[in-house]
Amino acid sequence: MVFAGILNLPWWGYLIVALGLTHVTIVSVTVFLHRCQAHRALELHPIASHFFRFWLWLTTGMVTREWAAIHRKHHAKCETVDDPHSPQIHGINRVLWTGVFLYVKESHNRETLERYGHGTPDDWIERNLYSRFSVFGLVLMGFANVVLFGLVPGLAILAVQIVWIPFWAAGVINGIGHWFGYRSWQTSDASTNIVPWGILIGGEELHNNHHAYATSAKLSSKWYELDIGWMYIRLMESLGLAQVKKLAPRPRFTAAKETIDHETLRAVIACRYDVLAKYAKSVKAAYREELRKLRSRDAKMLKSLKRWLQRDERSLPEAKREQLVQTLARYSALNTLYTMRKELTSLWDRSTASSEQLVRQLQDWCQRADASGIVPLQEFASRLRRYA
Repeated sequence: MVFAGILNLPWWGYLIVALGLTHVTIVSVTVFLHRCQAHRALELHPIASHFFRFWLWLTTGMVTREWAAIHRKHHAKCETVDDPHSPQIHGINRVLWTGVFLYVKESHNRETLERYGHGTPDDWIERNLYSRFSVFGLVLMGFANVVLFGLVPGLAILAVQIVWIPFWAAGVINGIGHWFGYRSWQTSDASTNIVPWGILIGGEELHNNHHAYATSAKLSSKWYELDIGWMYIRLMESLGLAQVKKLAPRPRFTAAKETIDHETLRAVIACRYDVLAKYAKSVKAAYREELRKLRSRDAKMLKSLKRWLQRDERSLPEAKREQLVQTLARYSALNTLYTMRKELTSLWDRSTASSEQLVRQLQDWCQRADASGIVPLQEFASRLRRYA
């Protein structure tokens, strides 16, 4: 006779239970592991923090220090051979379907844990239970499932719990989130927003937004985007269980300055993705103007290169890079816009220049934009002087 369990539910009842339990796990990953531990975007009350640690031990067996270290390394080495799980390096199928094995492999790299695992819980229970007996939590959860729901439903729910995070987090987010979707911000990596409504994976679907502003507790940035993880954070904040520390900067503007100063420089660098987004609109306006001047054959060729005008040439396929260089040599306005975009990004792209030098570079950039004769570029330079 098969043990029936304490709760006798219809099949859809077990389905709701499985989805509910896995959703709590998703929230634990996105709020506790990701936003709180890996990026310090918020602080959690000890009660909330320990609940999430306990729940993750029961449902995933993941160790906080390992998860935070691997994720921090992903950001530090994104899309390089040292990235633990980049689909650009390992291939989309490997990351999507077997991403959990890439995670396990990196978790055994002591150098990764020592360099990137700082600041994570290191109390008695972490050292002697959660880290030391990580699989034991899954055993307890399986036992509880069987007692509550019966042998077959309980083990089925446990199986869903075990594969949920490896597939959706290690596979979908790390894989599709760097392969397919839309990009709100022109980050240097290949991150994408999978869909604008972050519900199923707790808001992690908005992966490009996260890579643009990694330390922000809120992952949505457009009016039509939804980050359900942020909703839970706000709820916990109202109950005194969370304190938000960092959010993505919002551009503020003042009257345009004739001379760039340090305040303007800091504002431009802090809001660099907003700057690039507005610059992209300037390029589109100039691009349309150029198209109106061309014969049909040249216009067709230029249209094929439209999306590459907003990309760093390092990220272009070799064939497209050569074609783009040849095309830009023929159209001085587009060449100016493309070159000045590269110069603009150099202000924050690992620059070793002093702040005084950067101020002078930005001032010179605006002066050359004014003298370019390209109306959209001149209008953009005027807007750039207004960042505050």
